[in-house]
Amino acid sequence: MGINMKIERWIRNWLKGRLQWVTLKGELSGWKEVTSGVPQGSVLGPILFNLFITDLGTKRGNVLIKFADDTKLGGIANTEKDRDIIQEGLDDLVNWSNSNRMKFNSEKCKVMHLGINNKNFSYKLGANHLEATEEEKDLGVLVDHRMTKSRQCDMAMKKANAVLGCIKRSISSRDKEVLVPLYKALVRPHLEYCVQFWSPMFKKDEFKLEQVQRRTTRMIRGMENLSYERRLKELGLFSLTKRRLRGDMIALISDMIYQRDTYHGGRRII
Repeated sequence: MGINMKIERWIRNWLKGRLQWVTLKGELSGWKEVTSGVPQGSVLGPILFNLFITDLGTKRGNVLIKFADDTKLGGIANTEKDRDIIQEGLDDLVNWSNSNRMKFNSEKCKVMHLGINNKNFSYKLGANHLEATEEEKDLGVLVDHRMTKSRQCDMAMKKANAVLGCIKRSISSRDKEVLVPLYKALVRPHLEYCVQFWSPMFKKDEFKLEQVQRRTTRMIRGMENLSYERRLKELGLFSLTKRRLRGDMIALISDMIYQRDTYHGGRRII
């Protein structure tokens, strides 16, 4: 990995000789040497962990996504042979975890079948059969087997409305200089967190999210009797639908710039 011996010795000295004890019901255990892991909250911790799981993978052609200590394996399973390839990928992960003494928590591992004509094959992780699930929260985003995103829209709207209600009860001022910054900082992020992935597919879901911003702008003094479009113009805001479109365009342009600035034939094209 390009780590020279001097840095390797430095890291080893940083990790060696660490001790820990456990308290249970007011009783302390004796001191024991820490023989694995890295100190939590340290700067080097995430870097060393990423180096540790670099070779975690499978050669079976499956899709493997790693994010910190969260691992997802995916693939297309139309036939028994496809199913066996995915199962072999799972077996590869189990073998790696056993070799590196970092076993997966099988109780937290589940399988989600996507697609109308999915044959819903069963899989196992080691000796444990994986439970099928229709809905899971992944990095704060609710994903269901239909991939409609409606449940995520409902959850985002509920969180945003809860924060907005708290602001309404605790802040007496109705001036735009007060409410607009609070909305941008505390409410709107719930409506736009990772929205590139769960952007609403249906008009009813778009309306649900937009209703939160409608409610907010109506709370501001002097805006009660204006149309929604006029309120947005007066407050210098865009509709959430337009903000999502703007975000998609920014992502597209950024990707085009990245593709333009890639290496080609050993020379960088600017």
